[in-house]
Amino acid sequence: MSLAGKIADDFKQALKGGNKNTVAVLRMIRSSMKNREIEKRAPLTDEDVQAELLSFAKRSKESIEQFSRAGRPDLVEKEEMELSVVRSYLPAQLSEEEVRKIINDVIREEGASGVKELGKVMKASMARLKGQAEGKMISTIVKEILEA
Repeated sequence: MSLAGKIADDFKQALKGGNKNTVAVLRMIRSSMKNREIEKRAPLTDEDVQAELLSFAKRSKESIEQFSRAGRPDLVEKEEMELSVVRSYLPAQLSEEEVRKIINDVIREEGASGVKELGKVMKASMARLKGQAEGKMISTIVKEILEA
């Protein structure tokens, strides 16, 4: 079953179960997917759906940071709940140690030796770690390794 199909099925189950929070999050996700489908003028692939979910996750994390700084625990809690629903559809995130190992492999394969080759390493790393690690973490680790 496709990722979009799973989201649609879970939406129906949440509606039947009366889980208002999950229904609201899945409704936002489905709406975003529909808009993306209209822009693309073609059905979404699982990669497209995953990209939408990653976008939602990133926005939620940023909102959590901002609400925490503003002293709004009620909104932080709401965003964390939304983020947990979104994460349930994403592949498991790798630990920093696992990401570091993969980036070191990419650097060896690309033959990169310094910061000048940051773009090349980032491109290959992002492709290999797509959906399994945040871009911010990947960028930080690549810079740290290439600067050493």
